[in-house]
Amino acid sequence: MAETENTTAMPTLQVLTQYIKDLSFENPGAPESLAGGGQPQIGIQINVGAKPVRESEFEVELKIEAKAESGGKTLFALELSYAGIFRAQNVAQETVHPFIMIECPRMLFPFARQIVADTVRNGGFPPLMIDPVDFVTLYRQRMAKTQPSNVLAS
Repeated sequence: MAETENTTAMPTLQVLTQYIKDLSFENPGAPESLAGGGQPQIGIQINVGAKPVRESEFEVELKIEAKAESGGKTLFALELSYAGIFRAQNVAQETVHPFIMIECPRMLFPFARQIVADTVRNGGFPPLMIDPVDFVTLYRQRMAKTQPSNVLAS
């Protein structure tokens, strides 16, 4: 029997590189802020942006902001911009945007999470362990506010 050639190629996503674009940590009240005392209120914001860099290649940027406050004073503030270059192949044009904006940050997140934990710990506080993020829900919320354009942008 002759084998039939499968002409439908599976979509693939390849990580070409990943890197810290920007990292800022502020501990404005040190050393007093390191004395402890009570549970601080921690706010975390996560955003995703993407832009094409070459045909089938995209830079995806995961931005994480975290701020801890206690008694109206900032204990620490952290901003991380962690990015990667990804190659997406055999992805239908109508699904490229969600594919890039969901799968790529999902791959970047564990590394960014570790950088946040290490940075906060190195700043003198217990490591900040960010809960897992549902990037599908994050994408849907963003799309409810704005419609995706033909060009990926942050």
